[in-house]
Amino acid sequence: MSTIEHKKEAPKSVKCMIITVSDTRTLETDKSGELIKSLLEENNHVITEYQIVKDEYVGIQALLKHAETRADIDAVLINGGTGIALRDTTYEAVKDLLQKEMPGFGEIFRYLSYAEDIGTAAILSRAVAGVYGSKAVFSMPGSSGAVKLAMNRIIIPELGHVIREIRKDL
Repeated sequence: MSTIEHKKEAPKSVKCMIITVSDTRTLETDKSGELIKSLLEENNHVITEYQIVKDEYVGIQALLKHAETRADIDAVLINGGTGIALRDTTYEAVKDLLQKEMPGFGEIFRYLSYAEDIGTAAILSRAVAGVYGSKAVFSMPGSSGAVKLAMNRIIIPELGHVIREIRKDL
């Protein structure tokens, strides 16, 4: 079966949880979380939960574990905490739970960032995606530019397809 056929079978609406990882943002100041929300809604996806969590390994993992127990969540979209500062723990928290990694997400994100946006500073990004239990997980940097790039160029075009692939063996 071709990718085109797979995409035809993919759900048109995906139930999503948004997590912003930040020590300083609030629901009122979280531009990147709001951008994720609006882009998902514009593309007929549903937001079932939206949380802000401090950049702490245990807290990030607790929210991912919570999402895994929820039947009304298909995908978790995380922004923030993917850099190389000592305080950035999102990559480790996410990667340590993934049962299947999608390395192409980080690779393509860094390529697009390099080519279209930030040049060689793209090496500082630790964007990662994969599967945890029955959930798709996408973790991207917290800047609005990074979120816009990841959502428009990678996540939105493939979200339904990813969920179809996860569900096909269930």
